[in-house]
Amino acid sequence: MKKTPLYNRHVALGARIIDFGGWAMPVQYSTVIEEHLSTRKAAGLFDICHMGEIDVSGPGAVAFLQHVLTRDLTGQKPGQMKLSVLANEAGGIMDDLTVYFFGENRYRLVTNAATKDKDLQWLLGVKAHEGFTEMEIADRTSGIGKLDLQGPQAEEILQVLVPVNLHTLKFYHFLETDVSRVPAVVSRSGYTGEDGFEIYVPSERVGEIWDRLLQVGVDYGLKTVGLGARDTLRLESGMMLYGNDMDETVNPYEVVYGWVVDKEKDFIGAAALREQFAREVKRKLVGFTMRERGIARHGYKIFKEDREVGVVTSGTYSPTLGKAIGMAFVPSELAKPGTTFDIQIRNNFAAAQVVPLPFHKRER
Repeated sequence: MKKTPLYNRHVALGARIIDFGGWAMPVQYSTVIEEHLSTRKAAGLFDICHMGEIDVSGPGAVAFLQHVLTRDLTGQKPGQMKLSVLANEAGGIMDDLTVYFFGENRYRLVTNAATKDKDLQWLLGVKAHEGFTEMEIADRTSGIGKLDLQGPQAEEILQVLVPVNLHTLKFYHFLETDVSRVPAVVSRSGYTGEDGFEIYVPSERVGEIWDRLLQVGVDYGLKTVGLGARDTLRLESGMMLYGNDMDETVNPYEVVYGWVVDKEKDFIGAAALREQFAREVKRKLVGFTMRERGIARHGYKIFKEDREVGVVTSGTYSPTLGKAIGMAFVPSELAKPGTTFDIQIRNNFAAAQVVPLPFHKRER
């Protein structure tokens, strides 16, 4: 398994290590519930060094990105992020990623860890075969360390280490600054539904920043958080996980990404997506809560009146709500909130009910 620069620190903290897409990653340090609630109530620190960073630059950069991404980047200002989908010719989701615009024809795509290599080869292939010569694509992943600092105390903790006023940094915006005198990119964003920051620093110095954040965070209740709580946090917040809730067989209109598809511009997959938009979507990703005892997991079958109709994509116990929740693909006619169905949990069936997403929304 590949290891992040923080691997030895995780071991020293007593983390339970698992194989996550070929990476040796901490799934938990104490308990998932404790780490989850710490992030909701105070702050959590996450090692996300396995995520991918691909730079696209040069005079032809924006034209290239407009061609490969579903989102219209027109009007994106330096220091602004945009969420987008990388689609294949059939309109299937190859990845959901964020686009950082640094100005002067410099962009950075932050990809999922499991899809980075696939994304990179796809982008290089499009560049080579479709005549995009005035731009460059560079994989920066190995040289960048990434930390997520999330929770209501995140701003106060990070403010101690940076020379700029973080309070003025808007959601889904970023700046280039120093963190504890280490050059960094800091964005107000995350994968937990809480206020917080994604911090990018040179990989050889990410350990220093991890240590300094933990030192400062002691007085604020900061805890290290593993992938277990990261998953429960994102699911409560209605955020999808690539490989579970979406993949190349799923199009943006079947999930919550229809809003990042610009139907007026041409891009790879545009024709297929326009056709799909024009006809009724046959299935939808919905949120549900369990009405009876049991936790529905990825792959569990859904039944309506003894007929198999769908499948669970993600499911867990929600520490914030104190109940079992999940997301699932069901026929569009069963997607209305209040609709009930049964989920097969091993040899038994348990009732569930469709509810609006997200399950939990932080107070602002």
